[in-house]
Amino acid sequence: MATDTRDDAATKDKGKPGKKRTSPLLFYRQVVAELRKVIWPTRHELVTYTTVSLIFVVIVVGIVFGLDNLFSWTVLKLFG
Repeated sequence: MATDTRDDAATKDKGKPGKKRTSPLLFYRQVVAELRKVIWPTRHELVTYTTVSLIFVVIVVGIVFGLDNLFSWTVLKLFG
């Protein structure tokens, strides 16, 4: 759930000298807390998502390759 404290703090300290910084330890704790909220995929989901992504990329590469060859053939016929 998002809170408004970040926006309030950002507008309060804006332009003021001596702005308070987050310590590295607090930053690390916040990162770990956020990573605990992540829903990590199972191995099966990961394999499925990777396979779908690779197939999609191969299809797009094929489309771009085909269009590139078509356009180059058309330009060569018109101007060559």
